Amino acid sequence: MTDVLPRHIESTAREWLGYFPGLVIEGARQVGKSTLTTLIKYPDAVVANLDDPSVLLAARNDPTGFVDQGRSQQLVIDEIQRCPELTLAVKASIDADRRPGRFILTGSSSLLRVRGTSDSLAGRVGRLTLYGLSHGEATRTPDDFAAAVTHDPASLLAATNGLKRHQYADLIARGAYPRIYDAPVRVRNAWLDSYVDNIVGRDLPDLRRMVDSARAMSVLRTLAGRQSAELVQAKLAHETSIPAGTVTGYVDLLHDVGLISSIPPWTPNLAKREIGRPKTFITDSALALRLARLTSQQLASIPYGEALGSFLVAYVAAELLRQRAWSACDYQLFHWRDANSGEVDLVMEFDDGSVVALEVKSAQSFGANMFRGLTYMRDALGSRFRAGIVLNTAKSGLRFGDRLYGAPISTLWEIPR
Repeated sequence: MTDVLPRHIESTAREWLGYFPGLVIEGARQVGKSTLTTLIKYPDAVVANLDDPSVLLAARNDPTGFVDQGRSQQLVIDEIQRCPELTLAVKASIDADRRPGRFILTGSSSLLRVRGTSDSLAGRVGRLTLYGLSHGEATRTPDDFAAAVTHDPASLLAATNGLKRHQYADLIARGAYPRIYDAPVRVRNAWLDSYVDNIVGRDLPDLRRMVDSARAMSVLRTLAGRQSAELVQAKLAHETSIPAGTVTGYVDLLHDVGLISSIPPWTPNLAKREIGRPKTFITDSALALRLARLTSQQLASIPYGEALGSFLVAYVAAELLRQRAWSACDYQLFHWRDANSGEVDLVMEFDDGSVVALEVKSAQSFGANMFRGLTYMRDALGSRFRAGIVLNTAKSGLRFGDRLYGAPISTLWEIPR
């Protein structure tokens, strides 16, 4: 994409700048942190990018003087994880002057776990996680599935614009990185190969010196081969031939640089044998597809139906993680599984304790077995259960039963209002 797309998170970022002395924008490389900063920073802001070796040297040589260079102006520090000792100087500056909007700090890894971070800046900054483009951002349309479905779940019945199977596969192959969203397939693949090589070869060693790039790639490829599966550390260690005590560190590092995401288990004690392991997936679907060495044509074919289902679960989860930053509803995202009573791919729990549960399938029709976990959850939760929805590749929505619905996956961004 050559033009600058508005980001739906922009209004949230501006609001937070009006209250917090500093705003931290975290996210993987190339998801648009610098672009978002350009949209929200003050016109006279001083901008310092620590990817520039000379700027980085100056920051390390005199952290306090570096932070004070803005004086009365806003200071933007890009890629602050490259000089984590700056956080102590930022903290001191904020404690001396708590005016809102003084700092914008961007980072390609979590400042909470970067080696050498002197202070987490807790209570002094607002933190936003930026992901790649949502489908609504890419198409310049509003997308707030949570608000729409909690307002009127029955509106799903009017959904008639479901995409075809191969169109969903194409969306997965596009991914969410702004630079390559509209790129030809060969260009996209070359960019993705270079992208992941640079992160594994440069960013991971910056965070932890003893990093084996081959092991990191092995973990990534293994996770890509089973998108949205529950993370079993012992199994991952066996499949990658990495010691169990070591593989955990690689998973944490890949989380820190934004290449993978996890959906925690929901354990409300609905049943006695709930499984407490996170679902983990490569955050960007195009990168996952490339790491798995699959094409959109393969993914759309019938023999790859199971793989398409896994990729669709991860795709929906990523869309909901993105939308959460600007949704009118405050919600957390979980998954649920019980050894006896079934499972639910995604559980949206709202701040009032109510729940919308989602099953994601690659099928083009709806069957009773798809609603098994949703039905169990509805009966167990009672009035807390707002809706249970099977999202799949069907063309239109239907009502299956009390608070149970089927709908196209495309209702994530096209739900009738």
